[in-house]
Amino acid sequence: MSELNIGKYFTTGEFAKLCNVKKQTLIHYDDIGLLTPDVKNDKGYRYYSYQQFEVFSVISLLKEFNMPLKEIKWFLTNRSPMELIELFKEKSLELEKKIKNLHRMQKIIETKISLTEKALCMDDSEITLRLEEEEPLFLSEPILNSSDAEFLKATSDFIDYCNEHEFYSGFPIGAMISKEKIIGGNHDNYSFLYTKVNDTDHPPAVHVKPKGLYIVAYHRGSYENISETYKRIIRFMEHENLNIKSFAYEEYILDEVSVKGYENYLTQIMVEVE
Repeated sequence: MSELNIGKYFTTGEFAKLCNVKKQTLIHYDDIGLLTPDVKNDKGYRYYSYQQFEVFSVISLLKEFNMPLKEIKWFLTNRSPMELIELFKEKSLELEKKIKNLHRMQKIIETKISLTEKALCMDDSEITLRLEEEEPLFLSEPILNSSDAEFLKATSDFIDYCNEHEFYSGFPIGAMISKEKIIGGNHDNYSFLYTKVNDTDHPPAVHVKPKGLYIVAYHRGSYENISETYKRIIRFMEHENLNIKSFAYEEYILDEVSVKGYENYLTQIMVEVE
């Protein structure tokens, strides 16, 4: 080959720089027959054409999908317009799923940030009365008066179902306690577990937390002494001449993800009243 023609090709070093990889990567691709340089002279020097950059880009793209080099080589060896269409349609569907999952992960992260920022600004000694909008919740199977074994199974089934259907959006799993159990002081006898769901992504059996007045209180520390916070809620309710309407909704807003030790947990309690 004349020097003039060689001048139209990239050396291995130049092509490696263009592709942002090490020369050894190109040499390895050549050795396994994945990307062979357009020209090799008598001295063994490799030369690549600019058209081969497109081939390298496709190799890099398919590697991003964790496609083995052996399979990429098969595709390039047997490539045809129809093979390309079929493979790229398959990868496009994979990419759509990844993008959807990334959006879900971003939402979880943003929710966790928002909840934690709000928790840091809260006065956990304060009890307030607030008008709350309705909120869609996905509930577990009924767990009222369940044994420890039944509770664990129901919790496991609930979490598995939420994960399978991607209901989890960063909000903690909450618990609903009935009016009777609140008054009776049996605060760990839950009626249901719940998780918040998107307005646009309701599961088949959604419970709507009603719009209305709620006493909002915060419990700092272990769940073992949460009865003290409920006593404060009852005193507040009596002072304001209010009655419990239906359920209390409990959920951690600071837990093991953001703080160390049960003594630093922060639980939000919302009791619907009238």
